[in-house]
Amino acid sequence: MLVLLSPAKSLDYASTLPTRKHSEPRLLDEAAQLIAVMRTKSLAEIAALMDISDELAALNAQRYADFEVPFNRANARPAVLAFDGDTYRGLAVRERFGERDFTEAQKTLRLLSGLYGVLRPLDLIQPYRLEMGTRLATERGASLYDWWGSRITALLRDDLAESPGAAAVLNLASGEYFQAVRPAELGAPVISPRFEDTDANGRRSVVSFFAKRARGELAAWVVLNRVRSPRAVKQFTGAGYRYDARASTTAQPVFVRAFENRG
Repeated sequence: MLVLLSPAKSLDYASTLPTRKHSEPRLLDEAAQLIAVMRTKSLAEIAALMDISDELAALNAQRYADFEVPFNRANARPAVLAFDGDTYRGLAVRERFGERDFTEAQKTLRLLSGLYGVLRPLDLIQPYRLEMGTRLATERGASLYDWWGSRITALLRDDLAESPGAAAVLNLASGEYFQAVRPAELGAPVISPRFEDTDANGRRSVVSFFAKRARGELAAWVVLNRVRSPRAVKQFTGAGYRYDARASTTAQPVFVRAFENRG
């Protein structure tokens, strides 16, 4: 079983690394070609393309300029330890993972990326921002979805064949990133959990911040407990969520949390 996560805009290249293990992105040549395209863009073009401020455009233009291969521990760090958004705070690998857990995560977790395509947790990455939904025109089309085509799906399909347990994809990525995957070509069922919070009046809804944290919590739970089957996912009770059988389907298990159980 493979677990899919989105990347994060927030990055951490300052904290101490809890492991020396690392690997090289398998689509690094493709990433280098995208960097070459981004290096041709002016600051104004980067700002408009990514809908960011001039200050952030300048930061990312410098990141594109600084991009260099080969990657090593001096100029890059493992993706799961570089991303620092809500999902990765829910994942909390620094606090939870030992060396064997990092090894397990390498078999089980896959991080989708606009620049790198598909990352294993220990794949080294350099600082970047390039979201999957970016309408970046290249020789392959008008967007990054066109750029990646079937490449991401093909690599995930290969990883599924080698992953432990049942052949299934636990999709914890956002819609923007999962759109880069072609489910019909995976050759395995896709399970996309939904996390709902109940407010003080009993109304249920998906709260983005809480849902992102819960996705990270669930991904960590799968790794730490060596979960091999999508059927076992309904046993997840992290962060106060409980499986709701009545609201769930096979493809979309629903987890709900009562207002008073928010941490």
